[in-house]
Amino acid sequence: MKITVKMIEEARERLGKVVAKTPLQYSKRLSERYGAKIYLKREDLQEVRSFKIRGAYNKMSTLTPEEKKRGVVCASAGNHAQGVALSCSLLKINGVIFMPTITPLQKIDRVKHFGDGFVTIKLVGTTYDDASMASKEYCHEKDMVYVHPFNDPLTVAGQGTIGKEIYEDIDGDLDVVVCAIGGGGLISGVSSYLKQKSAPPAGGRRTKVKVYGAEPMGSPSMVESLKKGKPVKIEKIETFVDGAAVQMPGELTVEICKQNVEDIFLVPEGKICTTMVELYQNEGIIAEPAGALSVSALHFLKDKIKGKTVVCVLSGGNNDILRYPEVMERSLVWQGRKHYFLVEFAQKPGQLRNFLDKAIGPTDDIVRFEYVKRTSKEKGAALVGIELQSKENLQPLLEKMKEIELKFRILTPDDLLYQYLI
Repeated sequence: MKITVKMIEEARERLGKVVAKTPLQYSKRLSERYGAKIYLKREDLQEVRSFKIRGAYNKMSTLTPEEKKRGVVCASAGNHAQGVALSCSLLKINGVIFMPTITPLQKIDRVKHFGDGFVTIKLVGTTYDDASMASKEYCHEKDMVYVHPFNDPLTVAGQGTIGKEIYEDIDGDLDVVVCAIGGGGLISGVSSYLKQKSAPPAGGRRTKVKVYGAEPMGSPSMVESLKKGKPVKIEKIETFVDGAAVQMPGELTVEICKQNVEDIFLVPEGKICTTMVELYQNEGIIAEPAGALSVSALHFLKDKIKGKTVVCVLSGGNNDILRYPEVMERSLVWQGRKHYFLVEFAQKPGQLRNFLDKAIGPTDDIVRFEYVKRTSKEKGAALVGIELQSKENLQPLLEKMKEIELKFRILTPDDLLYQYLI
């Protein structure tokens, strides 16, 4: 089904005063880095701190009195749940919300807050798709109305109001828009508006805008689906980017992305973490992993955007502060500044001193050291974590360790011990 400009404009009317028209924030830092005019569409400034309220409210506000009486059901990794919860409270509709058990506590608490007594939360499974399956069974059993987070025309049209706002605020001078992709509702809505007739007074003109997607490397369901030309389920996904960790996109969103999206970039989770840290340290923006996805993708788009006007949809800011130690860790690893080693030391005095004096550089920092002496053995292994000032310092460190004839192994993401540490 085609999502028309009219559907999106009608959605904007329904959203009225419920949804904020979020600002486009010019980023001098990013503009200078990439040689372009970079703007951030600040959807993290919505009351629910994400764009999801747009699609949820647009869908629920069109329900008949009989459907509202039956109540609604949805599944969500957190942000759609908050949009549905607030919509339930505003429209006085009872709702049941299924969420994965791994959902950050901060998101669960905010769903309860926005629901204001109108919602019940059920934690099921470890992924969005687990929760989705359980929610659909429950919805069928209880004869309630399902509010899908992305595979619904009304939901997509609601998200499309972001495209309308961007186009009007940039006043037609727009070249590139970058959106995060989980199930594909956001990019489907935004691209549907931008690829069709523009709003008055420039009606009838085709936009020149190119739309790019950003998907977490650990959950590439849209990329794989577009390769096959139909929705494909990824059996095993990385759930760190919880707001975009979807095993299978919808038929509607796959079809729209086929037509409207120029390309999709798979972004490593460590790069996303680095972007989160940079946004916080430079702009004071608290972005969740999925919220930082579009900005992270600029790294891979740099050759395509020079001299262009670019908007990155910063889709959400629901990040639990307790996650920041892991965010910092993943960021340092991705930058090549943090490494873990298993180092074999001879079990005799002076070995650690030799390592510190002859291998560790003046700016290298030992951030982890685990070793237990075993008197029954001549040698013993130590777990050593080292943080470097820059990734270029790794090779000199390795050469010095070889010079003093240390036997060592760098831990990689495939090592079980590495997975325990990160």
